[in-house]
Amino acid sequence: MMWDNLLNRLRGKSATPALPEPDEKLALGALLVRVAKSDNHYDAVEIGEIDRILAGTFRLNPIQAAKMRATCEKLEAAAPGTPDFALLIRQNVDYPHRLEMAQALWQVIMADGDHAPEEDATLQEIESMLGISPDDSLISPS
Repeated sequence: MMWDNLLNRLRGKSATPALPEPDEKLALGALLVRVAKSDNHYDAVEIGEIDRILAGTFRLNPIQAAKMRATCEKLEAAAPGTPDFALLIRQNVDYPHRLEMAQALWQVIMADGDHAPEEDATLQEIESMLGISPDDSLISPS
């Protein structure tokens, strides 16, 4: 196995497995990661909050939630953009549950105790793409 990986790298072939096709669950996880990184500060408190949200939302144990978050981090880094994730969610999740997702995004923003304007802007953009009414927005208009 080790030799196969080495030979593949030397031949320019990646041993990294392909990322899964995102569904609404992975899309939510990727958006949680994206909003956490929106202030250019991604720390253990935010990671823990994402894991807690994923575990609670999808009934995962802590290990499963951490693995899902790790996949979501990779998807977020490789993803074309927020609109694709939001569209997946908007097409597959009803409005009340999209509101719950917006609340989860807000919890990640507040997890580190440091609230930055970039985070508000990112959340407002995501809420808009999720079809959240301005009356239901967690961000007050500026």
